[in-house]
Amino acid sequence: MIFIASDHGGFKLKSEIIKHLQSKQVDVTDMGPSEYKQDDDYTDYVYPLAHKVAVSPIDNKGILICRNGVGVSMFANKVKGIRAALSWQPEHAASSRNDDNSNILALPADYINVETAKKIVDAWISTPFSNEIRYKRRLEKIDHFEKQI
Repeated sequence: MIFIASDHGGFKLKSEIIKHLQSKQVDVTDMGPSEYKQDDDYTDYVYPLAHKVAVSPIDNKGILICRNGVGVSMFANKVKGIRAALSWQPEHAASSRNDDNSNILALPADYINVETAKKIVDAWISTPFSNEIRYKRRLEKIDHFEKQI
């Protein structure tokens, strides 16, 4: 399952990404907002999505969109078990999956066009974690640290 959410800044791009994923028969759930709200805050949508991914990270992934992608990625990364990656090109998104097993993709709506966003999403969802020992070791260290706080 791919969960997707945005704020007003990412609302239009979110709609395009949902259509794109549905056209590829990807199971996607829109976590809001359901309508454009000029004064909404990304914080209202990030935690519910990040929580869903954190509860079942093998089955669930997430996509978050705001104007620059920074706010949504920062907040998502506050949730234990989340590895949100802000990406602006397909190769970078694929690397975030391959090397770091990112489970949330953050997109910067003001800095990419719809076609680039689709390519980024496609690269991200089609790239598995490599399971290389060095990458697994690093993620284990992150998990260990998270358990300490």
